[in-house]
Amino acid sequence: MPPKRDQVYDALRTVQDPDLGKDLVTLNMVKDVRIDGDQVHVHVELTTPACPMKDKIRQDVVAAVQAVDSTIRDVHVEFSADVRPPNEKLHDQQSPLPNVKHVIAVGAGKGGVGKSTIAANLAIGLAQHGAKAGLLDGDIYGPSMTTMLGLQEVPGRVRENTLLPFEVHGIKSMTIGKLVEPEKPLIWRGPMAHGAFKQLATQTDWGELDYLIVDLPPGTGDVPLTLAQLLPLTGAVVVCTPQKVAQDDARRAVRMFEQLGVAVLGIVENMSYFIADDGKEYDIFGRGGAEHMAKEMSLPFLGCLPIHMQLRKNCDNGQPLENWQQETLAAELNGLCQNLAQQVSIASASGAYVQPTLSVQ
Repeated sequence: MPPKRDQVYDALRTVQDPDLGKDLVTLNMVKDVRIDGDQVHVHVELTTPACPMKDKIRQDVVAAVQAVDSTIRDVHVEFSADVRPPNEKLHDQQSPLPNVKHVIAVGAGKGGVGKSTIAANLAIGLAQHGAKAGLLDGDIYGPSMTTMLGLQEVPGRVRENTLLPFEVHGIKSMTIGKLVEPEKPLIWRGPMAHGAFKQLATQTDWGELDYLIVDLPPGTGDVPLTLAQLLPLTGAVVVCTPQKVAQDDARRAVRMFEQLGVAVLGIVENMSYFIADDGKEYDIFGRGGAEHMAKEMSLPFLGCLPIHMQLRKNCDNGQPLENWQQETLAAELNGLCQNLAQQVSIASASGAYVQPTLSVQ
């Protein structure tokens, strides 16, 4: 009896691209598997037609497939190449979320810069301005939206095999933090992280959305790569604090998105300055550093957000709408949302994306 396609795909998960350090299936390089009696045909799409590791990949594929079943006589490996970055390729295909007009990633080169705070407030702010917005907590290693959105006592809901999003603060949201025990450590290897993120993104019933904001884990690891291979992104927002050490990692995040074919819609400077009880402002981390970086990299600067005790309190208490009750915070947040919507409009002007309606009130 000839082997099954699933068995061949499982075998190909053991074959790694020597340069990228990930298996061919996770990298979406296996485009076809055909089984014809005792012969197996495997189509592998390379990132470059002049791949120096082509012979190594061929040998590893043949060895892995032949190990599946002793009846396999020949393994034919066909190579092709698509030199476009991963996310550019997706724009030729039907989106897994056809009712979501714009998917926007929020990332950072390092942790601790307030990326999740920015992501949550962008989603809620866009909804405050009349858009249908969703928030996907894609930080599957350290999900924080359960706390920030006050979801602790909100029950999860499932319809057949589909997750129903939490509808709070005027947005739809989903986080893995509600699917595991509160203090359970989330220890994921690459394929596990890929599968968990894919399930959260595509098995949630988002309905019709103008914007889906995706809060990514810090750094340049598996989840951003998975996102770029899974959903056609309108673009990404990179969060950075003013100091030089944060800028160094933010630059890496920008280059990561560029290599994946994701447009960087702009930079946000978080913790830009501190507002004391008496209203006086202090530039603790060197206000303006991220804005200067954006200018150097010819990227839009979306705005800044201060260190504000009320912002911290509202996020810890799961009451983000309270941020719009404080004049300074509301002004900064509204500015961020309006500038982001403007950059999305600019991207839409190319005709590649559908532009949502955003009314500023």
